[in-house]
Amino acid sequence: MVEVDIQIPSAFDPFAEAKDSAAPGAKEYVHIRIQQRNGKKSLTTVQGLKKEFSYEKILKDLKKEFCCNGTVVHDDELGKVIQLQGDQRKNVSNFLVKAGIVKKDTIKIHGF
Repeated sequence: MVEVDIQIPSAFDPFAEAKDSAAPGAKEYVHIRIQQRNGKKSLTTVQGLKKEFSYEKILKDLKKEFCCNGTVVHDDELGKVIQLQGDQRKNVSNFLVKAGIVKKDTIKIHGF
């Protein structure tokens, strides 16, 4: 009888490397969006900040810096979301980078 050397493929997970936190595809992004309200009014939302940050303190600094009102909304799916009045996307992005809260390459700006 002839012996045949057959290798059975093992379970290979092509996304195993992406599960590492240092992998480039596994970044936690901070999403900055604009939502149109009625007429010229709009809201800027910030989501995806790390949970160890105090959202209320960040919001207080953002409101003072940009002279606008805002609130922290608790959502079941998204977690805590910061809402600011007006189109503050560029301002918030620059503020978060200057304050050292997030790096520039982890910010995604959405809208128009």
